[in-house]
Formats: sequence, structure tokens, C-alpha cells
Amino acid sequence: MKTNRNYNFYFFIIIALVLLAAFIGSQNTSEGDYTRGDLQVSLNNGEVARVVIQPYRETPTGEVRVDLVDGQRRTMYVTDVQEIEQLLIDSDIDPQVLKVPGDNWFLTSVFPVLLAVIVIVFFFVIMNNQNNGNGNRMMNFGKSRARLSTGIGQITLKDVAGLKEEKEDLEEIVEFLKEPSKFAKLGARIPKGILLEGAPGTGKTLLAKAIAGEANVPFFTISGSDFVEMFVGVGASRVRDLFEEAKKHSPCIIFIDEIDAVARRRGTGLGGSHDEREQTLNQLLVEMDGFGVNEGIIVLAATNRVDILDPAILRPGRFDRKISVNRPDVGGREDILKIHAKNKPLGEDVDLKQVAQTTAGFTGADLENLLNEAAIIAAKKDRNFVVQEDVKQAFIKVGIGGEKKSRIISEKEKKITAYHEAGHAILFHELPDVGPVHIVSIIPTGLGAAGYTMPLPEREDMFMTKSKMEQDIMVSLGGRIAEDLIFDEITTGASSDIKKATRAARSMVKKFGMSDNIGTVNYSSDDDEVFIGRDFAQTKSYSDEMAAEIDREVKIIIDECYQKAKKIIQDRMDILEKCAALLLIKEKITREEFESLYSIDPVPAPVAEGMAIT
Repeated sequence: MKTNRNYNFYFFIIIALVLLAAFIGSQNTSEGDYTRGDLQVSLNNGEVARVVIQPYRETPTGEVRVDLVDGQRRTMYVTDVQEIEQLLIDSDIDPQVLKVPGDNWFLTSVFPVLLAVIVIVFFFVIMNNQNNGNGNRMMNFGKSRARLSTGIGQITLKDVAGLKEEKEDLEEIVEFLKEPSKFAKLGARIPKGILLEGAPGTGKTLLAKAIAGEANVPFFTISGSDFVEMFVGVGASRVRDLFEEAKKHSPCIIFIDEIDAVARRRGTGLGGSHDEREQTLNQLLVEMDGFGVNEGIIVLAATNRVDILDPAILRPGRFDRKISVNRPDVGGREDILKIHAKNKPLGEDVDLKQVAQTTAGFTGADLENLLNEAAIIAAKKDRNFVVQEDVKQAFIKVGIGGEKKSRIISEKEKKITAYHEAGHAILFHELPDVGPVHIVSIIPTGLGAAGYTMPLPEREDMFMTKSKMEQDIMVSLGGRIAEDLIFDEITTGASSDIKKATRAARSMVKKFGMSDNIGTVNYSSDDDEVFIGRDFAQTKSYSDEMAAEIDREVKIIIDECYQKAKKIIQDRMDILEKCAALLLIKEKITREEFESLYSIDPVPAPVAEGMAIT
């Protein structure tokens, strides 16, 4: 911006000089306000007191200045001053004839040369700076794009919740940077690299920011995609420049976000060893642990695709530590909610512990988004604080999709949905490892669902058992079973439930070895990523006969779960009827309202009449 302002200044100077020259030149070319006829009239009337004739260099032109007896002055420009002079003499007026002016040496000689020099210099400076700029850009093309931050204190490890063990591992790095002698006297070597791996939104980048705030050392941040360009060799050059700059600020931390963009497994691209990305990776491998010495430089990297990283970069000496940043458990989710709720006024009815229980599987980013949506809902309702109902609506909006209360659906579709959701709710309540019910609704959602049934897990298991997975399948099939039992008809509303159940059953057979006929053999090929240049088609690690056997086993599991779930719902047909009736009246019921149905004997008469099937 400063360079542009300088150019503008020079430009305005040139414009001012040009305008000045035009103004000076215009003094000799302007028109007079007095004519020869006017002069003749003044002479005849005796109004002329004095006349001054100024001849021009362009003989015989000139300027005639006439002073009248009333004190006015008139100016006339003529093409023949001698003729005017003779006219005045004939009228007994003795004019004063001035000398012909000489050439203005400044305007005729100096000014044109000066103006030309200024213009030439101006354009020369512009062209020179442009060439230098292009040269600088070309020279900087291989420079690192990492941003250097020193003493970042906005985020510290205290601001990170739900990652206790991960923070402990990283606190050791901070302590090593602050007191290296404490470890050096015992012969301990600082880890050269730390890889943060985990699902998106679990807090990997947040941990890196917290380390920058705690360490109080220079902190370089860059994305993996910033290394790779279309020109060969640029990525490797940027890696070299990054580590050269880091050596000048040692001890320091280099944080590479989304390192999978540059550190994918080699030999998988169509470009072979000349692929630009592979050259960048090779340079990164050398810089992290090659013949050079990078003492005091810690490389911190984050990725959610550790399975596709090159094995060479994962070995000790490059990434000595691999910290898995997992989804938080129920206690971690509650701590995360408390941190994100600090700047949000919450009502006294907001129970963050219950919110943590209902958000199983949510990451830190999901929880932050949940409270943010709740605050938006509260603001739309012109409230000054967030209440529990806002959080519930936000959960539905984030997890299931916003409720479409204005959507018009027929009475028959409402009844089908009511029985469908009632079937899910009964199985959530009856089966020991999947419930209990939290909310049952027949209000359509933004993701195309006609209703939803939300459980409230009372505990969070670290792993899945066979019975738990079978119960999940049974719950998924509960809606279809209820439709079949009541209407003797099935709809497409259970398509997503069937897909979910089938996926779970196939995982039981192929991944987890939970089939008696197939045995404890893993037939899953999910770990075999398809890389262009290596595999153009997904390969199976089993024969066609085994594929058919797997399909049979999946069907057996689905059929057995279907029959078990059907038996439970048939035994609870009275609850199914009462739950559907209540849903048609209220559209949404809570856990307390659902569980109270088990203590109500008959169905209310008005509701029973409204439940006639059409």
C-alpha cells in the first residue's frame, strides 16, 4: 500500500505540472472581450483615454489594451497591430507601443525538458518496481508460508477439557522446552515429532493452540496443503525454508495441520517418484531425521487419516509419539459443555449433565455447535438466557434436523408414524442395553424423517458386546415390525432403519467375528484404501463362496433379531396402542410420559375412538 501511495503522489505531481503549462500557455491564446467595432465607437465618442499596444512574437499579431475615460479597461486581440496603430493615430490618439517580448526560456527550453525527464523517470521507476516485484515473487515462490507466533497466550491447556491424558503427554513437551536441562542430565532426548490423530472435531488443532500458549516459544503454523503446488520442487523448497527459519528461532514448535495432504504413502500416485507431493514428503523425512541436526525443533502434526500416512514418517525418530485424541466420554462432554457455557447465560433448569448423557458420540466441536445453536434459538425468542428447552431443540436440529411443524401430512401418515415410533420406544424401554427412552416425537424433521425416538443412555460402554449389537438391530427393526402388526402393510419409512441394521449385522460377521458359522476371521476390507495408481478397483480378501456365506449369515442375524423384537412388541400391544394414541394427541412425549403408560390400564375413550384405522 505504501508503494501505491508513492506512485499516486508522483502521478499527481506530473498532472499538476501539465496543468500549469496548459494554464501558462492559455494566457496567450485566450479571447478578448473587445472588438474593433467597439474601439471605433469609443474613438468616435471620445471615450478613449489611453491605449497600450503589445505586439506578439507572431508578427503582426498583438494585444491592445484600451483605457476608457470612465476608468474601465478593455482588451482586444488583433491580427495586425500596425493597422490598429494607424487607426489610433488618425483619431489623434498616440498609442504606447511596447517592445516585442522575447522567448520565455523557462517555458520554451527548461520546462519541456524537465517535464519529459519527470515522465521518463516516473515510468522507469514503475517498471523497475514491477520487475523487482515479479522477481521477488518468483524468489519467494519457494519460501515457506508458515506463520510465526510468539507468546500466544489466548488459549492455554486450562481451556481444553475432556482430554486429560492427551494434555498430560503434551505438558511434558512444554516442560522440556522450559527446562531442557532437567531432562538432559538424565540423557533424555526431546521427542522430535508428535502426531495428534483422531476424528474431525475432537480438538487436535485446539491442543496445538494451547501448547503454543503454554510453551512461550516461537510457534510456526502451516497447513499440509500449503507445501504442495503445481510446480515441481516448490514443496521441497518450502520444507527446507521452514526448517531453516525454525533453526534461527530454536527452541521452537512447528505445527503442521492436516499433514495427510503432504505425507500420504509413497508409490501410490500416477506420477511415481517424480510426483511433487512425494518429493515434498522426501524432504520432510530428511529434515525431521536425516543427516542434518535440528536440535530444539519439535514438529507437531494433526490428522484424521493416520491410516494413509507413509510408514517412514510414523517411525520413532520422526514422530516419536502418536497421541490419539478420542471422542470425549460423558464426563469429558460435561466438562466441555461447561467451558463453552462460560460466556452464555444459562437458565436454572439447564442440566449440562443430562445434555452430556444425550450427546454420546459428540465431539468437542459438536458440543460447541450445540450450545451455539441453543443460544441462537433463545435469541430468536427474545430471551436473555438459554433454557433447557432451547438445548433440546438445538440437539434435535443438530442431530436429526429442525422440526417441520408446518409440514402438512395426512392423518393416515400420522398414525403410521405414531405406531412406528412407538415400536422403537417399546424396544428401547424393554431391552436392557439400549435405553431408556428420552423423547418420542412424530413431528417431521429437516432430514426427511417423519418422526424420531431419542434414547438417554445411562452408561457409556468402551466396547460393544454381541448382545448389545443385536439389541441395536432389534431397536432399528421395531418401527417396521409395528407397521406390519397394526396395518398389515409396510412403508418406505423404515428404509434408513433397515440400512442401519444391515450395516451392524454385516460388521458383526465381517469385522468382529460374531458369527458361529463364519468364525473369528476378519473379512473386512475397510483398511485397504483405494489409491489411484495402485488399485483401480476394490479387491476382496475372500472368495465368492465366502461372500455368499457372509450374506447368509447377515440375513440370519437380521431374521433372528426381527423375530425376537416382534415377540416383545406383540407382548406389549397395549403399550403400543396407548403410546401411539398419546403421540397423536401431543405429537411429542417425554420419558416420564412414556413410562407412565405402563401404569395406565385402559386407553382413554376419546383417544381410542380417534385411533380407528382408515
